[in-house]
Amino acid sequence: MSNSKKIAQTSIKKNYIYNTIYQVLSLITPLITAPYISRVLGSSGVGIYSYTNSIVTYFTLFAALGTASYGQREIAMHRNDSKASSKLFWEIEFLSITTTAVSLIIWLIWICVSTQYTAVYGVLTLSVLAVAFDISWYFGGFEKFKYIVIRNTVVKITGIALLFLFVKKETDILLYVCIMAATGLIGNISMWTYLPKLLSKVDFKTLHPFKVHLKQTFLYFTPTIATSVYTVLDKTMIGAITNSEELNGYYEQATKIIRMVESLLFSLNTVMVSRQSYLFAEGKTDEIKEKIDKSFEFLFALAVPFMFGIWGVAENFVPWFFGNGYKPVVMLLYLMSPLPLVICISNIMGSQYLTPSGQRARSSKGIIVGAISNFILNLILIHKFGANGATIASLAAECVISVVYVHMSKEFINWHQIWNALYKKLIAGFVMFLGVLFLGKGYQGNIIISMVQVVLGAVIYGIMLIVLKDKVIYDAFRTIKRRE
Repeated sequence: MSNSKKIAQTSIKKNYIYNTIYQVLSLITPLITAPYISRVLGSSGVGIYSYTNSIVTYFTLFAALGTASYGQREIAMHRNDSKASSKLFWEIEFLSITTTAVSLIIWLIWICVSTQYTAVYGVLTLSVLAVAFDISWYFGGFEKFKYIVIRNTVVKITGIALLFLFVKKETDILLYVCIMAATGLIGNISMWTYLPKLLSKVDFKTLHPFKVHLKQTFLYFTPTIATSVYTVLDKTMIGAITNSEELNGYYEQATKIIRMVESLLFSLNTVMVSRQSYLFAEGKTDEIKEKIDKSFEFLFALAVPFMFGIWGVAENFVPWFFGNGYKPVVMLLYLMSPLPLVICISNIMGSQYLTPSGQRARSSKGIIVGAISNFILNLILIHKFGANGATIASLAAECVISVVYVHMSKEFINWHQIWNALYKKLIAGFVMFLGVLFLGKGYQGNIIISMVQVVLGAVIYGIMLIVLKDKVIYDAFRTIKRRE
């Protein structure tokens, strides 16, 4: 193996470790805060935050335009040229500041005309402002995930401390929103302290932020806004159609668990997008395909037990974790649990093939089809089934997008390869599910039983992968032997 390839693999491993550390922190944070907030603010308070946050997300999306994905890709492709990457940074950042300013003006108009939750919207202005200071895409392009993780870790810990210190009763919803928004803004500002070490001097007269980058960021913005239709609009539509803060509260809590799983799963793709962009620029097709194959094996090995595990533990888990009054969350978790597995497919192909290869505009067509499907299904199903209908619509949309993405990536992957990477894990997961379900039968709200279910499920799943001779487990054994 060449020295450059060893360095590349080490870089991926280190970045994955850094990113996983942060994702584990992201996983732990809701486990600490969600039980407390669900009891202090109640389902109504959680629902208010969920609904208002979904509204401000549209404005932050416009403020960011497509700079996060586009900026990371461009920096990754020019990272060997210090002057070019520094010029790119300032051009993209000036564009981001401009779009944020426009978004802020429209947001302030929205606050003036809104008749409900006006004070909450006023505090959420901090979230819109934070976009202008978000330069994590620059560090991501250089694969300097250490800086991002340090920043995010400090922000998370600070937010947790402030939450427990000051949010004490149901009427503290405004304070809760303020803590969430302010910590994000401060965290983004703190990233700027690292810049002097990394940027070269640039002649600002040579910058052309709008002429060069505006069209490209719009190409990245199209799939981003389309994605929001089935990740954010569902909350908005639940609130608008049902006028129920409680339903939004239940939906928020269920999605919080699923998002925790997804953040842990997709930390690999966050790291890989920069590396794959670099490999595409170098024309290393075989290495790209190899990394995509390994990603499917690895992420499926994690997503399958999460899906079956949630099915097995939800009924016992929800009462002790969220407290009384959150029973509808159980059914929502049943319906949402396949989402991480389905998203694995679109996420890998989008992050490791379509985006790094410069096909963001093409991939946006798949997302738009999924978004339209989700919107139509939301209109039909939320009226009849409430939050459960929104969940079914989201799952259908993700299936549509995954099918379209695999079709677009047929020169790199096909359904036969995906099935070969998946079917043994599904068998192992189903056996695990039967064991976990049997153990938890008759129990509701028992934390000890939930812990035993998790441990037993992991053991059963691991044993079944060995018995079935699944590729991922044998690759792990070979890696351990090589190190020894």
